[in-house]
Amino acid sequence: MPGDILVTGGGQRFGRALALALNAAGYRVTITYRQARESLKELEAAGIHCLEADFSTADSTRVFIEAFCARCDTLRAVVHNASDWLPESAGTDPAEVLATNWTVHVQAPYLLNLALENLLKKGASEYGMADIIHLTDYVAERGSSKHIGYAASKAALHNLTLSFAAKLAPAIKVNSIAPALLMFRDNDDAAYREGVARKSLLPPGPGADEGVAAVFLLLESAYITGRSLALDGGRHLKTG
Repeated sequence: MPGDILVTGGGQRFGRALALALNAAGYRVTITYRQARESLKELEAAGIHCLEADFSTADSTRVFIEAFCARCDTLRAVVHNASDWLPESAGTDPAEVLATNWTVHVQAPYLLNLALENLLKKGASEYGMADIIHLTDYVAERGSSKHIGYAASKAALHNLTLSFAAKLAPAIKVNSIAPALLMFRDNDDAAYREGVARKSLLPPGPGADEGVAAVFLLLESAYITGRSLALDGGRHLKTG
């Protein structure tokens, strides 16, 4: 099904893989990026529109919204993938850690969803449905001793899912995807990987394709809204 899709944080890792997959499926994809990098050239060569965006303040988020709305008439979906992963650690200001996590994971999606509502409703009229998808996290439901502000902000993002699903139905479906660990980083050592594996029933790090499949499932469903799709390898059942 064609249509315009916005993927925030689409310049690398999962966001990049998702943008390429959506583009290959015929969607007209726009991604946001925080920092210019070489991989953006591949996305642009594939026909994906890349827009720089700063979601660290309300004003900079509104600047992006104005720029995006000036070039888009309808919207089939928005996938909120932009993220930060600031931990509480020595030398960091806890207030700044919480504020940064909250601004990126809660304030920006909140402002974007409100501002893009009319474009999404036009998309729903044109294509039969429209979607908002929030990328949350497994820790949203259990917390994290090392990433307290991060976990709290992702829990709040899931709560936005519930509120916007109720507000925007039936024209727009709103759901969350809550991964535990889809992709290891190149610098993750063996000890870290083994530690993560002990927490999961299924092997961790299945790759971006698992998340991409979840996005397509939600886009293609006509009967899922206000839900969180867990991609956690059964971590909630792991007891030892």
